[in-house]
Amino acid sequence: MCGIVGAVAQRNVVPILLEGLRRLEYRGYDSAGLVVVNGGLQRVRSIGRVASLTEATSAQKTHGHLGIAHTRWATHGAPTEHNAHPHVSRDDIAVVHNGIIENHEALRARLRELGYVFTSETDTEVIVHLIHHHFHHAEHDLLAAVQLAVAELHGAYAIGVVAQDAPHRLVCARRGSPLLIGLGIEENFIASDVSALLPVTQKIIYLEEGDVADIGLLTVQIYDASGARVERASHVSEQSSEMAELGNYRHFMQKEIHEQPRALADTLHDAVIGDSLLPELFGFDAAEVFAHVNAVTILACGTSFHAGSVASYWLESLAGIPCRAEIASEYRYRDSVPNPNALVITLSQSGETADTLAALNHAKSLGHHYTLSICNVPESALVRQSRLRFLTRAGPEIGVASTKAFTTQLAALFLLTLLLAKQRGRLDAATEARHIQSLRELPGKVAQVLALEAEVERWAERFANKQHALFLGRGMHYPIALEGALKLKEISYIHAEAYPAGELKHGPLALVDKDMPVVTVAPNDTLLEKLKSNLQEVRARGGELYVFADADSHISASEGVHVIQLAEHAGPLSPILHTIPLQMLSYHAALQKGTDVDKPRNLAKSVTVE
Repeated sequence: MCGIVGAVAQRNVVPILLEGLRRLEYRGYDSAGLVVVNGGLQRVRSIGRVASLTEATSAQKTHGHLGIAHTRWATHGAPTEHNAHPHVSRDDIAVVHNGIIENHEALRARLRELGYVFTSETDTEVIVHLIHHHFHHAEHDLLAAVQLAVAELHGAYAIGVVAQDAPHRLVCARRGSPLLIGLGIEENFIASDVSALLPVTQKIIYLEEGDVADIGLLTVQIYDASGARVERASHVSEQSSEMAELGNYRHFMQKEIHEQPRALADTLHDAVIGDSLLPELFGFDAAEVFAHVNAVTILACGTSFHAGSVASYWLESLAGIPCRAEIASEYRYRDSVPNPNALVITLSQSGETADTLAALNHAKSLGHHYTLSICNVPESALVRQSRLRFLTRAGPEIGVASTKAFTTQLAALFLLTLLLAKQRGRLDAATEARHIQSLRELPGKVAQVLALEAEVERWAERFANKQHALFLGRGMHYPIALEGALKLKEISYIHAEAYPAGELKHGPLALVDKDMPVVTVAPNDTLLEKLKSNLQEVRARGGELYVFADADSHISASEGVHVIQLAEHAGPLSPILHTIPLQMLSYHAALQKGTDVDKPRNLAKSVTVE
């Protein structure tokens, strides 16, 4: 959840480190710091934004050719300067760390007995003292010290290490948390996310579990968990520096909402060229896997779980295959009944979500060998660990509240639904061609919904002074109501809950009054008449309704009933279209309240710890 940047170069690395941290701000953090080697260790730390750290480094004239930097999201210890990274041991060695060290208390007690003094509450500080201890018992060999230290760590870590006695040497290691190496010309870098390095390189090496790397100006040497020297392939990132820039938009979330037509078009491009879908969209042996699959389990967290929940309706109704969507953090800790012929699907924007990765590994340990990852990051851990994969082409998503990653996940899941329906003999050629045409038209229909933004913005003005909101949906639009409620509370801090509309009289109706807006997703589907009855229940209790309705739903505005009409019903793709106005509503409500839209409090973009 934190951000790491490191560099070894023949130029001053401070601007590189600061720009890298700036590009990682979207991940969520509460403090920042850096250290450079310049004769000794020069460390600067600050509470709050990277801008404060930038001012401090300028005031202290911080300069060096080797350095590491970090943005911290507090886990162990409050967000204070003494808990901020980098952590230093006896002015000799400095460390930045992502992850959680589970045996830190035992290590802390042992290191105190060895005479080390702790100045923070963090689990990270045990790492730097442990490396220091081994460094002075390993003939000042930084690589050996790191290898010995990480062998004693239990938990997840991505670390970058520098020492004042090794002014051109950067050592890093990872297990359970992402870390990559950027390759330059007579300079090299590390980062927790490729976006941090795009201004300096697009040539990337992704470290594997347990890897330790020794990085110099001209060389990169990588060792696996056993200590053996290994070669890891380099990749040229498809991302560019410009893709992660704000442009003319006020916030990244606004930009990403408006990028959805392009993101969907790019994601669907290879699939909708003809009138027939090919299983190879999901991997070269997808046809073989699909032939054996008799059930689907979807594992995901947060917004991705809502996408999986929509897909469970599609898969059961269109493909006729049993499907269960599960929250990854629950699945990994409960006793489940494995089905070796089930397709286990993991969904993640980053591909590094800790609970989703752990759930995938748990499923594989139970004998699930048919695994599929749907992800937005090509070289992520989730993609590398899955048999099949589908890459959404959303581009970098910077805002913490996911938008385009969600809708592209839905598009990918609908493609999968059609392929499994076809495999099971439930999709004739004419129906397949009709669905493919609907997918071709989807980006244009999303653009039409985006044109309603001014109307949605007027609604948002009414939400600025509200404390609570209720979201309603039915059938496959119930997860869309869940997603709308999540978006509103994420960025506007308005407490919001979502319910299947039929559940109103089973409890939530007690909360309805004139001060609680009730947002309703009202497509013209088979449940519309039932939904209209639920709306009447709200009005009878004095509740005020905000209804997103299809043009053919025949729901009219009246006193206490506000209606925004979308286009005519889009069939099974309707959930994607109804997502868009809910995203815009949460965005503009947050603007009205003046919250930090892209970096909401207490949250992080990539949740890489439990």
